[in-house]
Amino acid sequence: MEETEKEQVALGNGQMSDKNGTQRDTQVIDSIAARYKGILEDLGEDVNREGLERTPMRVAKSLLFLTEGYQLNPAEILRSAMFKENHKHMVIIKDIEVYSMCEHHMLPFFGKAHVAYIPNGYIVGLSKIPRIVDAFARRLQVQERLTDQIKDCIQDTLNPLGVAVVIEAKHLCMLMRGIQKQNSVATTSSFTGEFLKDSTRSEFINLLSSKIS
Repeated sequence: MEETEKEQVALGNGQMSDKNGTQRDTQVIDSIAARYKGILEDLGEDVNREGLERTPMRVAKSLLFLTEGYQLNPAEILRSAMFKENHKHMVIIKDIEVYSMCEHHMLPFFGKAHVAYIPNGYIVGLSKIPRIVDAFARRLQVQERLTDQIKDCIQDTLNPLGVAVVIEAKHLCMLMRGIQKQNSVATTSSFTGEFLKDSTRSEFINLLSSKIS
C-alpha cells in the first residue's frame, strides 16, 4: 500500500501518527540532539569518542518518549472505553507503576499510583486507568500536580460519585543530589465526592493495605 500525506502509520508505543507527524518528530529529535551535543562539549567531554558519538541522538529519542504524554489526550483515552453500568461500589486499581520526570531538575521520580472511583452510571475499561496515569506522568511534572490531574480527569470525564488517587514515589533529585536521603518516599493524595467522607476514605485506605487472597 502506498503512503499518502494523510496515511496513518502505527508507532511502536501503540499510538498513531501521520506522515507529517513522523517528520515533525524527526526534526525535534535532530534539534534536541544538537543541543545535547553542545552540553556534552560544555561538560568537557569528547563528543567524537566511540561511547558518546551517538549519545545526543539517544538522549533526544529518550526524552521524546519520556514526554510523549504531551501528545496524548487522557480524557479521550477514558471516553474510548466508557460503558453504561449500574454498579455503584468502589472500583480500585492499585500498584500502578509510575515513571515521571521532575520538572525542577529533570531527574526521574518513580513509584506506584493507587486509583479508585465510585461509578455513577458509567464504568471504564480497567486498562484505561493505567493509561491515563502514563499520559500525565510522561510529562515534566511535580508529584502533587500529577495526583490532581489524574483525579480531575476521571472526575470530569466519568462524572463518578467520587475519585481517590494516592501516589507513593521516590525522587532521584532527593536520592542522588540535594539532601541525599536514600529511603525517603513522597506520598500525595487527592479526593473528590464520596471519598471526602471519612468512612469511604477509610475503606479505600484499608483496601489498599489489605492482601486479598
